Amino acid sequence: MAVVKWKPGLFGWQRDPFSEMDRLRREMDRIFGPAYAGVRGIAPAAGVFPALNMSEDDHNLYVRAELPGVAPENIEITTKENNLILKGERKIAAEGEKVSYHRKERDAGNFRRIISLPTRVDSDKVTAACKNGVLTVTLPKAAEVKPRHIAVKSE
Repeated sequence: MAVVKWKPGLFGWQRDPFSEMDRLRREMDRIFGPAYAGVRGIAPAAGVFPALNMSEDDHNLYVRAELPGVAPENIEITTKENNLILKGERKIAAEGEKVSYHRKERDAGNFRRIISLPTRVDSDKVTAACKNGVLTVTLPKAAEVKPRHIAVKSE
Protein backbone atom coordinates (compact mmCIF):
# COMPACT_ATOMS: atom_id res chain seq x y z
CA MET A 1 0.00 0.00 0.00
CA ALA A 2 1.32 3.44 -0.91
CA VAL A 3 1.57 6.33 1.49
CA VAL A 4 0.27 9.54 -0.07
CA LYS A 5 1.65 12.83 1.20
CA TRP A 6 -0.97 15.17 2.66
CA LYS A 7 -1.16 18.45 0.73
CA PRO A 8 -3.51 20.91 2.40
CA GLY A 9 -5.32 23.17 -0.02
CA LEU A 10 -8.44 25.23 -0.50
CA PHE A 11 -10.79 22.23 -0.14
CA GLY A 12 -9.02 20.41 2.69
CA TRP A 13 -6.42 18.67 0.54
CA GLN A 14 -5.25 18.85 -3.02
CA ARG A 15 -3.53 16.28 -5.26
CA ASP A 16 -1.43 16.90 -8.32
CA PRO A 17 -2.87 14.65 -11.10
CA PHE A 18 0.57 14.19 -12.69
CA SER A 19 2.13 13.00 -9.45
CA GLU A 20 -0.75 10.54 -9.11
CA MET A 21 -0.04 9.14 -12.59
CA ASP A 22 3.64 8.85 -11.72
CA ARG A 23 2.77 7.06 -8.48
CA LEU A 24 0.51 4.65 -10.40
CA ARG A 25 3.31 3.93 -12.92
CA ARG A 26 5.79 3.21 -10.10
CA GLU A 27 3.28 0.93 -8.41
CA MET A 28 2.65 -0.99 -11.65
CA ASP A 29 6.41 -1.34 -12.20
CA ARG A 30 6.75 -2.69 -8.66
CA ILE A 31 3.95 -5.23 -9.15
CA PHE A 32 4.72 -6.40 -12.68
CA GLY A 33 8.43 -5.63 -12.81
CA PRO A 34 9.71 -9.13 -11.86
CA ALA A 35 7.67 -10.76 -14.64
CA TYR A 36 9.30 -8.54 -17.27
CA ALA A 37 12.76 -8.19 -15.73
CA GLY A 38 14.41 -10.32 -18.43
CA VAL A 39 12.64 -8.47 -21.24
CA ARG A 40 13.01 -4.82 -20.29
CA GLY A 41 15.94 -3.07 -21.93
CA ILE A 42 16.81 -5.97 -24.24
CA ALA A 43 14.19 -5.84 -26.96
CA PRO A 44 14.22 -2.81 -29.26
CA ALA A 45 11.17 -0.60 -29.45
CA ALA A 46 8.49 -1.80 -31.82
CA GLY A 47 9.22 -1.00 -35.42
CA VAL A 48 12.92 -0.26 -34.93
CA PHE A 49 14.94 -2.37 -37.34
CA PRO A 50 17.77 -3.09 -37.45
CA ALA A 51 18.84 -3.15 -33.83
CA LEU A 52 22.32 -1.67 -33.54
CA ASN A 53 25.17 -0.58 -31.30
CA MET A 54 27.43 2.41 -31.91
CA SER A 55 30.86 2.76 -30.32
CA GLU A 56 34.00 4.76 -30.93
CA ASP A 57 37.71 4.93 -30.29
CA ASP A 58 40.19 7.74 -31.01
CA HIS A 59 40.10 7.20 -34.77
CA ASN A 60 36.78 5.58 -35.77
CA LEU A 61 33.09 5.23 -35.08
CA TYR A 62 31.73 1.69 -35.31
CA VAL A 63 28.12 0.82 -36.06
CA ARG A 64 27.16 -2.84 -35.68
CA ALA A 65 23.67 -3.71 -36.89
CA GLU A 66 21.86 -7.02 -36.62
CA LEU A 67 20.60 -7.98 -40.08
CA PRO A 68 19.83 -11.70 -39.97
CA GLY A 69 18.63 -13.06 -43.28
CA VAL A 70 19.50 -9.89 -45.21
CA ALA A 71 21.85 -10.47 -48.13
CA PRO A 72 24.69 -7.92 -48.43
CA GLU A 73 23.53 -7.02 -51.95
CA ASN A 74 20.19 -5.90 -50.42
CA ILE A 75 21.84 -3.34 -48.11
CA GLU A 76 22.53 0.26 -49.08
CA ILE A 77 24.73 2.43 -46.84
CA THR A 78 25.11 6.18 -47.28
CA THR A 79 26.42 9.09 -45.27
CA LYS A 80 24.88 12.53 -45.48
CA GLU A 81 25.98 15.41 -43.29
CA ASN A 82 26.27 13.90 -39.79
CA ASN A 83 23.99 10.93 -40.51
CA LEU A 84 24.50 7.31 -41.45
CA ILE A 85 21.61 5.88 -43.47
CA LEU A 86 21.02 2.13 -43.63
CA LYS A 87 18.46 1.00 -46.20
CA GLY A 88 17.60 -2.40 -47.48
CA GLU A 89 15.13 -5.19 -47.86
CA ARG A 90 14.62 -8.31 -45.82
CA LYS A 91 13.11 -11.11 -47.88
CA ILE A 92 11.58 -14.22 -46.38
CA ALA A 93 10.98 -17.23 -48.60
CA ALA A 94 7.34 -18.11 -49.15
CA GLU A 95 6.17 -21.13 -47.16
CA GLY A 96 3.56 -22.19 -49.69
CA GLU A 97 -0.04 -21.39 -50.51
CA LYS A 98 -1.88 -23.63 -48.07
CA VAL A 99 0.27 -23.01 -45.01
CA SER A 100 -1.40 -21.96 -41.79
CA TYR A 101 0.82 -20.25 -39.24
CA HIS A 102 0.78 -20.96 -35.54
CA ARG A 103 3.06 -17.98 -34.93
CA LYS A 104 4.40 -15.36 -37.34
CA GLU A 105 6.91 -12.97 -35.78
CA ARG A 106 9.45 -12.49 -38.59
CA ASP A 107 8.71 -9.49 -40.75
CA ALA A 108 9.77 -9.00 -44.33
CA GLY A 109 9.98 -5.82 -46.34
CA ASN A 110 11.95 -2.64 -46.77
CA PHE A 111 13.68 -0.88 -43.91
CA ARG A 112 15.41 2.46 -43.50
CA ARG A 113 17.24 3.64 -40.41
CA ILE A 114 18.92 7.03 -40.01
CA ILE A 115 21.56 7.21 -37.29
CA SER A 116 22.76 10.59 -36.11
CA LEU A 117 26.55 10.51 -35.75
CA PRO A 118 28.14 12.22 -32.73
CA THR A 119 31.05 13.64 -34.75
CA ARG A 120 32.10 14.37 -38.33
CA VAL A 121 33.45 11.46 -40.37
CA ASP A 122 35.54 11.06 -43.52
CA SER A 123 32.86 9.69 -45.89
CA ASP A 124 35.42 8.65 -48.52
CA LYS A 125 37.02 6.11 -46.16
CA VAL A 126 33.90 4.42 -44.73
CA THR A 127 33.98 0.61 -44.96
CA ALA A 128 31.38 -2.06 -44.28
CA ALA A 129 31.46 -5.82 -43.81
CA CYS A 130 28.73 -8.35 -43.06
CA LYS A 131 29.50 -11.55 -41.15
CA ASN A 132 27.05 -13.98 -39.53
CA GLY A 133 24.15 -11.55 -39.91
CA VAL A 134 25.97 -8.63 -38.27
CA LEU A 135 26.82 -5.62 -40.41
CA THR A 136 29.85 -3.66 -39.18
CA VAL A 137 30.30 -0.16 -40.57
CA THR A 138 33.62 1.54 -39.77
CA LEU A 139 33.47 5.32 -40.07
CA PRO A 140 36.88 7.05 -39.77
CA LYS A 141 36.63 10.34 -37.93
CA ALA A 142 37.44 13.50 -39.87
CA ALA A 143 41.03 14.68 -39.37
CA GLU A 144 39.97 17.87 -37.59
CA VAL A 145 38.15 15.99 -34.82
CA LYS A 146 40.80 13.32 -34.17
CA PRO A 147 42.96 13.82 -31.10
CA ARG A 148 46.42 15.09 -31.93
CA HIS A 149 49.57 14.42 -29.98
CA ILE A 150 51.66 17.55 -29.66
CA ALA A 151 55.34 17.13 -28.90
CA VAL A 152 56.94 19.44 -26.38
CA LYS A 153 60.34 20.78 -27.39
CA SER A 154 62.96 21.66 -24.87
CA GLU A 155 64.86 24.88 -25.45
